[in-house]
Amino acid sequence: QVQLVESGGGLVQPGGSLRLSCVASGSFAGINAMGWYRQVPGNQRELVATISSSGLTTYADSVKGRFTISRDNAKNMVYLQMNSLSPEDTAVYYCHAGVRRTSWSSTYYPYWGQGTQVTVSS
Repeated sequence: QVQLVESGGGLVQPGGSLRLSCVASGSFAGINAMGWYRQVPGNQRELVATISSSGLTTYADSVKGRFTISRDNAKNMVYLQMNSLSPEDTAVYYCHAGVRRTSWSSTYYPYWGQGTQVTVSS
């Protein structure tokens, strides 16, 4: 089994910062791309940032210049540094990873974490 566990969410004031972490654990052979998504009740889950196995990154326009995604391949972890937070960033943030479950397969399966709440408010 593969598990993704997020941490680091919480309540922060506008203009503040948070750092989210996600660790992959369990039985698997490798991880390809990883990313962060967020969802507000009533809305679709949207992409925030992604990072490839080699470190190439993409960002949603709404977070460019404010958020930074990074990863530690040795620890099977991905991070999201969030700066200059605004109330529009309030959402449940989900970790995502493409996981290769066996060494003899080239297929990467999508996995999701349970989510961590980020609330930006005074």
